[in-house]
Amino acid sequence: MERSSSAAVGTATPSGPATGPGSAPVSTEPARAPADTAGPGGDAGLPGIAHAWAALGGDAALLERVSYTRRAVLPARLPVLELARASVAVCSLAAAELSSVRARATGTGSSAGSAGDGGPLAVPSVQVDDGAVATSFTSGRHLRTDGRAPVTFSPLSRFWRTADGWVRTHANYPHHRTRLLSALGISVEDRDDTTLAEILATELAQRDAAEVEETVHAAGGLAVAVRTPQEWAVHPQGAQSSRRPLLSTARMDQAPLRTLPESSGHGPMHAVRVLDLTRVLAGPVATRALALFGADVLRIDAPQLPENLDTHADTGAGKRSALLDLSSRSGQAAFDELLSSADVVVTGYRPGALDRFGLAPESLADRRPGVVVGQLSAWGAYGPWHRRRGFDSLVQAASGIATVEGQRDEAGEGIPGALPAQALDHGTGYLLAAAVMRALTEQRRGGRGARLVRLALAQTANWLVDGLASQLSPYAREEAADAAAQDPVDPAPWLAEADSPLGRLRYALPPVAYDGSPPDWPHPPGMPGTDTAAWW
Repeated sequence: MERSSSAAVGTATPSGPATGPGSAPVSTEPARAPADTAGPGGDAGLPGIAHAWAALGGDAALLERVSYTRRAVLPARLPVLELARASVAVCSLAAAELSSVRARATGTGSSAGSAGDGGPLAVPSVQVDDGAVATSFTSGRHLRTDGRAPVTFSPLSRFWRTADGWVRTHANYPHHRTRLLSALGISVEDRDDTTLAEILATELAQRDAAEVEETVHAAGGLAVAVRTPQEWAVHPQGAQSSRRPLLSTARMDQAPLRTLPESSGHGPMHAVRVLDLTRVLAGPVATRALALFGADVLRIDAPQLPENLDTHADTGAGKRSALLDLSSRSGQAAFDELLSSADVVVTGYRPGALDRFGLAPESLADRRPGVVVGQLSAWGAYGPWHRRRGFDSLVQAASGIATVEGQRDEAGEGIPGALPAQALDHGTGYLLAAAVMRALTEQRRGGRGARLVRLALAQTANWLVDGLASQLSPYAREEAADAAAQDPVDPAPWLAEADSPLGRLRYALPPVAYDGSPPDWPHPPGMPGTDTAAWW
């Protein structure tokens, strides 16, 4: 792979289109920012890593295998870097652990660490580089397709003033855009987005934020009132989220373990078949990580809901992509055939949205005993908002993150802001991948049965606002201040280029790594929906 130069890491806000030059000349010796290397066991970053690893049910002794290189990246008031570093670290550690468990099963492991099943187990060391983490968490801004930068947010997806505050809308997909405008009585006609944005701003300025939130939701659109952390804490959904753990796991049956082929030299997920029913952005990040470690990942989309090409270019590496209409008999039959030999199913839709297709976790376990089901949502599978649609930017707005990261205008009025990356999406994605791999590890250590792992962007937001922020050491706070004061880090060492069916891609390299792990995905993304809905 070729390494590329690019704009700085973690400086642009995620509320507008990507900026910066097109595909730049290849740089063989890119400049790196000064870095400090933390030895095994960690220091200021360990509280977040330890908490996430404990939530995953991991052996605390394995944390000694983790080291990381600190860099001044992802400046923010909230501990975004700690969230990003921790989620990547535990994903890497889960992969390293699974690689050792599978090597042990084939007699190729050596001794180091704890097996948990009666003998020593070699667990490779994990290295986390903050530069790689930040570049990956802002991958959409670094992506180029034949030199073209993607448009990450539509003009109708942003913050808007209301009569009593602010709302955040999401209209990146055509059907969400149509529902938003229809709910507010705005006719599209032949108007362009610039004109529609002016009309929308005028309309919203006359309404209360909570009324807009409910009106748009009732029409199937996406708009969320901007709240403070204190307001979210007493909101019925926020209050429930605060009482939930970072993630949850459950056993669904007592099915015996299925044998997998020898994985030596192929990655810890070699020959593990993963059905990917996810969309922007956390779910595709999770399954992209599983593909990196050798999984056979087949993404399934509905023909009437095509994926955005730029999003697919960013998150589709290492996977295949097919279309299935699950509302048809033929589509159901094709899915049942895929499920009959799948090891993992990952869903990223609202809880209950796929139940009518037989995709509730319990139904999947009944039809495929022993399967690992990863379920991801915006607001969680509980509370009054559990059936609501949501995205990273909306969860930031509702949970108080937008107010914490906000600014003051010239008149002294507060303006909501955003994290330096879609950290809830990326962080939750790596946590989900880690949870899937830990479930496979537990199965191979004698923990029979199908597993269900559940994560939600709102729970990750709660971890960021209330958990990680309270765990920051004085050193970590100084580190965050340094990140804001220093010149941005050049991401070139963590970018690569490759030809693909989508065009010449510049993309962020994987941040997850352990000794012996693959440095890049086995192949670039193809055209979405063009693969056969069958295992290979």
